[in-house]
Amino acid sequence: MLVFRIAKTENRARDLSGYGSFRYGGRWNGKGTYMVYTSMNSSLAYLESLVHFDESFFLPELFIASIQLPDDEKLMYPLPDKNHPKNWLLPENLENKLMGDRWMTEAKYPAIRVRSAVNPLEYNFLLNPLFPGYGDLVRIQSVEAIKTDTRLRKRP
Repeated sequence: MLVFRIAKTENRARDLSGYGSFRYGGRWNGKGTYMVYTSMNSSLAYLESLVHFDESFFLPELFIASIQLPDDEKLMYPLPDKNHPKNWLLPENLENKLMGDRWMTEAKYPAIRVRSAVNPLEYNFLLNPLFPGYGDLVRIQSVEAIKTDTRLRKRP
């Protein structure tokens, strides 16, 4: 299975350590927990990145990583809709963070599938760099530069 990740630089696109999430936290993890956020398709990865850009920040190009995950369904936990925390769409929902932190610490799966908050009809995959054998199971297939369409800039 292929998943995708957008980054500001090629080096960051190739980094599957989860260090960025460790430093800053995210919807599904608190600061101090390693996690790599990816999406089921490149368009969703792009959209997930754009919602985090500051109005004054706009790069002429970004980098998209195609990441190969194992096709073994036993290695991926699909979070059932009924198990998403109440108010999971709120960006700083502590219950989301605690749940994600627990998943990463327990290291039962290299990937957890959750609904996208940007487009709940699609899914994101939370990768766990602490999973035993992660480096052998999760591999970058390619990294490509993509030009940023200027029409995506926020308008006054």
